[in-house]
Amino acid sequence: MNTRLTRTLASATFALAVLCGLVFIGTGITHGLDDGAVCVQTDFWRNASLEHDLPIGKGVEASSSAARLCQDSPSVGQRAADLGGELPWLLFGSLALFLFSRLLKTVLSQGPFTEAVARRLSVLGWFIAVGTPLAGLVVGWSQSWLVGSMAPIAGSGPEVSGPLVLVLAGLAAVIMGKIMREGVRMREDLEGTI
Repeated sequence: MNTRLTRTLASATFALAVLCGLVFIGTGITHGLDDGAVCVQTDFWRNASLEHDLPIGKGVEASSSAARLCQDSPSVGQRAADLGGELPWLLFGSLALFLFSRLLKTVLSQGPFTEAVARRLSVLGWFIAVGTPLAGLVVGWSQSWLVGSMAPIAGSGPEVSGPLVLVLAGLAAVIMGKIMREGVRMREDLEGTI
C-alpha cells in the first residue's frame, strides 16, 4: 500500500470538503443578504414565443428564447427556493468528501482490511445512495416551486435533478463494505483456529 499517496489523497479530500463547506456557508450568506433579482431556468416554453401570453406574476420578466424567468423583487420564499437550487449539492459534496477523507485516514491508521474501514465504506456508500436522490429532490422541488411562483401555469411537479448514477456507486460501496466485513471476520476466524 502506498501510504504517501493515501495520505496525500486524504489531506486533499479533507481540504476539498472544507472548501465546499466554506462555499456552502458563503453562498448562503451572500444570497441571504442579496436584494437583487432571482432567476430560474425552465423548459416549459423553450423555443416558443409565449412570453406575452403567459400568466406571469408581477415584476417577473420572461424570456422564451432562454427559457428563463426573473423576479425583480423576490419574496422570502422565492429567495429560499433559489438557495434550495444551489445549497443541497454543496452540502452533499462537502459531507461526502469529509466521509471519504475519514475513510482514508482509517485506512492509514488501521490498514485497509479492517472492520473499521468496512464500516466507514458502508457509511459512505449509504450516504451517497440515499443523499443523491434526496439532494436532487430538494433541488428539483425548489426549482419547480420557484417557476410556479413566477408563472403559475408553467409550474410542474417536483423532479429529481442531478447525477442519479451516483446511487449505483453508493450501493456498490455498501456491497463492498459488506464483502470486506465478511473477509475480516473470515480472517479473524482463520487466525483463531491456527
